[in-house]
Amino acid sequence: MKEFFQLMRRFVAPYKKFLGWSILLNVLSAVFNIFSFSLLIPILNILFKTGENRSVYQLMEWGSADFKDVATNNFYYYTTQLIDSFGPATTLLFLGLFLAGMTLLKTACYFGSSAIMIPLRTGVVRDIRILVYKKVVSLPLGFFSEERKGDIIARMSGDVNEVETSITSSLDMLLKNPILIISYFATLIVTSWQLTLFTILVLPTMGWVMGKVGRALKRQSLDAQNRWSDTMSQLEETLGGLRIIKAFIAEKKMTARFEKCCNDYRDAVNKVAIRQSSAHPMSEFLGTLLIVAVLWFGGSLILSNHSSINASTFIFYMVILYSVINPLKEFSKASYNIPRGLASMERIDKILKAENTIQDPVHPQPLKEVKEKIEFKDISFSYDQKKEILKHINLTVEKGKTVALVGQSGSGKSTLVDLLPRYHDVQQGEITIDGTNIKEVAIHDLRSLIGNVNQEAILFNDTFFNNIAFGVEGATMEQVVEAAKIANAHDFIMEKPEGYNTNIGDRGSKLSGGQRQRISIARAILKNPPILILDEATSALDTESERLVQEALERLMKTRTTIAIAHRLSTIKNADEICVLYEGEIVERGTHDELIQKNGYYKRLHDMQSL
Repeated sequence: MKEFFQLMRRFVAPYKKFLGWSILLNVLSAVFNIFSFSLLIPILNILFKTGENRSVYQLMEWGSADFKDVATNNFYYYTTQLIDSFGPATTLLFLGLFLAGMTLLKTACYFGSSAIMIPLRTGVVRDIRILVYKKVVSLPLGFFSEERKGDIIARMSGDVNEVETSITSSLDMLLKNPILIISYFATLIVTSWQLTLFTILVLPTMGWVMGKVGRALKRQSLDAQNRWSDTMSQLEETLGGLRIIKAFIAEKKMTARFEKCCNDYRDAVNKVAIRQSSAHPMSEFLGTLLIVAVLWFGGSLILSNHSSINASTFIFYMVILYSVINPLKEFSKASYNIPRGLASMERIDKILKAENTIQDPVHPQPLKEVKEKIEFKDISFSYDQKKEILKHINLTVEKGKTVALVGQSGSGKSTLVDLLPRYHDVQQGEITIDGTNIKEVAIHDLRSLIGNVNQEAILFNDTFFNNIAFGVEGATMEQVVEAAKIANAHDFIMEKPEGYNTNIGDRGSKLSGGQRQRISIARAILKNPPILILDEATSALDTESERLVQEALERLMKTRTTIAIAHRLSTIKNADEICVLYEGEIVERGTHDELIQKNGYYKRLHDMQSL
């Protein structure tokens, strides 16, 4: 339960007012319930004529004796007055109507206490989901190389839903049931402390049995949620790779893999469900054992004439005791539900508590433009402290100049440009802009200076307008149209039925590769950044699309400081400097003509592409 209360402190604090009202209404519900049950004693006495001599009841002043004695005496006094005035049958009707009124008040408070908890439950789940999303978008890219997208989706969907159904729904029970149990036990003690002492001695054994089963449930629930993540990951991979699956006729293989995931998940869920379904019958049986034990003990006392209560009061005692069993059952249900939710919360916390190594400086330095140059000074970098990807890179990019990076796949080109916007942080050396270390600049300010055009145009399931204006606050239609014209995108956009308001589909699926790339260029043009990163922006295009995109890029690169990664050397012939990377090191640098004359690695690459 310690984990549960820690969870409540984290997420329930903004909803304290709902907790307060729920507690008040539950207290009133318990009080009205006890009063309604207390009417059983005079009703039984009237029905079976087991009441004591009515002449002994005289009206007593409150505070003149023990509260219990005064309350009992005065209640019986008024009951006898009613019997004398209206007769037993009419008095029975009055008591029945009073019982109905008390029950109405009790059920109204019960409904109110449950209804007022709904905003809390839904609010907590919404807050968790938003927190997870905020954490996901704030984490560095390195985190996602270790995690599967399907697993993250499963945690935001299945695990958060499990928290709602298992934990927040149990919160209502955990507020209501202690109030009912305390109220009922107080009534039992007032009615007969001897019977209550016997009851308390029997209860701990039942609680131990329920707790032991509940602890095992958490382990099984964690396994079930992990299986669900595997299923979601498999589905995400399938949707992303349908073209390859069909091309290699691998439908049966993928279906078999998915069936295995589903079967494993089903087996894990079966174990949880079977154990959870045992909660009700087990609590029912243990509750019946408790009633039987108390019935035997109390009955023995009454039959031996050693009891401090009469038969009608004993029946009232048994009714209250039986009423305690239902809250205890609810507790046992919560003890089964909460471990399931805690297992899901444990998986969610792997995201929420993931360390974000890319942090803003405490006192950030201002940086609004590039006045002189960007410098990479003795940069070395590795993922997870393993093999070095970059080794002692030194590179200067003057303002307004274009530097191109070429080399084999895996030589570290993309890693090097990812260090500039701090998608990763260097382990050795530093990157400076106009002499200011980028780690001393606020991340927002740094990335606002940089525009990206990647090999894969990353677009969103939205309109042309919203994709081009993405990340630019308050962009007007005129500005978007101008950016699209510069990017050679305006003509094909206007051919669409709704123009700039046309939806482009999931990841731009309704567009060709060249069209997607030109939309991403238009997005970079509208942002108008002083620094531009081009990551193989034309490598996946046909000749005609490449020509249109290259024209757009050349317009975009004018007056901007550009770092371009290229496999097609023809696209970077005019770069001010070309750096050749090999196994994480710059092995050659110079202009296109200078590198051709060196007759080295660049010349070999150029000759192979010429062939």
